[in-house]
Formats: sequence, structure tokens, C-alpha cells
Amino acid sequence: MRFSRNATGTLFVGGALSLTLAALAYPAMLGVNTVSSSGSRLVAQTQWGPLTEADRDFVVKVRAAGLWEYPVGQMGLKKGQSKAVLIASKHLIDGHAALDASCRKISTMLNIAIPNQPSPQQQGFINTLNADSGKQFDSDFANILRVTHGSIFNVIASIRSTTKNTVVRALADQANATVLDHITVMEQTGLVNFDQVLFQETTPPKLPKSDLTPPPPVAGQPQVVLTPPVDSTTQPPVLPGESSTGQNASPSPTVR
Repeated sequence: MRFSRNATGTLFVGGALSLTLAALAYPAMLGVNTVSSSGSRLVAQTQWGPLTEADRDFVVKVRAAGLWEYPVGQMGLKKGQSKAVLIASKHLIDGHAALDASCRKISTMLNIAIPNQPSPQQQGFINTLNADSGKQFDSDFANILRVTHGSIFNVIASIRSTTKNTVVRALADQANATVLDHITVMEQTGLVNFDQVLFQETTPPKLPKSDLTPPPPVAGQPQVVLTPPVDSTTQPPVLPGESSTGQNASPSPTVR
């Protein structure tokens, strides 16, 4: 599998020797380091339950995922060569628009700052695919996204099984269904190199934290909204504390 030298170079500080997908595709949906044992540290008490570092980072991860996968889905609709890639692109746009709607609501409810831009690593994914064309685009599209979604699957399971916060739990349920759907449509392209993908999921490279972290939102900057497609088939779920009309309960976290 080929990656452009310029695009790959954006992912590393001081240059790196590897030009493989492994150097591009971990961790998956964001760019923050894998949650350490400190992830259980309580950062707030909210009316929806305690909020831990791991909970907070998960909301940021899901938001950041959409900031690169949604535009890649748009790119796939324009550049994809096969019907299966076009279908997968539609799933990316649809799924991440719905997840983003939930993230934006939850970030307000729990007083979590969420990014407006992807991490340098994630921007590198976009740059790589933007530089691709033809069958190479389809191949890189399917394999990069299969690695990233496969890598985040266990993270979602961990959050779902451990969080005591009801709105974070609802987001984990939604993310689990979305990521499984995206894994499936990537595999249905027939382009996934499973040996390579599974190796890269289990032996991730070490990347600088600066490459893995999206920049914080700029004060006063309008929040980026990932608009659902007109033919969307996915709706964000009603969250705990939210009425069926879409109005959230007032946030009341006690930040520590």
C-alpha cells in the first residue's frame, strides 16, 4: 500500500522512517493518548453521574473522529471508484453527523470543551487520501478506516462497561453501533488487507502527544457543525435528561 511522502511527513515531528499504514493509523478516533490508569480520576459530579477523565476524553475522541471522517466521507463520494466505497462514504457522513449532534449536546451538558479541528495525525489521514486517486484512493480509504475503527472498538467497550455517567453511556451505545456499521461497510469493499490491518491494530507505533491531540477550540470561534445529509437515515438518540423535543436539561457539573 502506497502513501505519499509529503502527506505521511505531516504526521511526525523531526521526520520518521516508516511510511506504512501503521505509522498513520493509531490511535483511532482521536488523537489523545490511550487512557492511562489515571482515567478513573473524577473530574466532576454531574446530575447524570460522576464524570471521569476517561469519560471526558471519550467525548472528545468521538467529536474529533467526525472532524476527519466526515470530510473523508465527502471526499469518498467524489473520488471513490467502486460502488462499495461510495456506499461506505455515505455511511461515514451519516453516522458521524448523528454522533456529532450527540457530542455537541453532551459537551454542553457536562461542560466539556470539544475541538473544532482534527489532530495533526488525523489531518495526515485527510492529506494522504486527498493526494490519492483512482484505485489507490479506494484501497487506502478502506484500509485506513478499517484500522482506525477496529482500534477504537475496544475503547468503546471499555467506556460502556465502566462509566457511571448516563449520557456518556448513551454516547458509547451510539458509537458502538456506528463504529460496527463502519467496520462492516469497509470490509464489504473487498479491499481490506486483514493481515496488515490486524497487525497494525495490535502493534501500534509510538507517536508524539503533539501529533495525537487536536488543538483546543479558539475562544469566540463558532462551533463546527457536521450537517446531516438530506437523505440521512440515522438520528441521534434522545439523551438522558433531554426531552423528545430536543431540549437538554440545564448542565450542572461541579468541576474539580
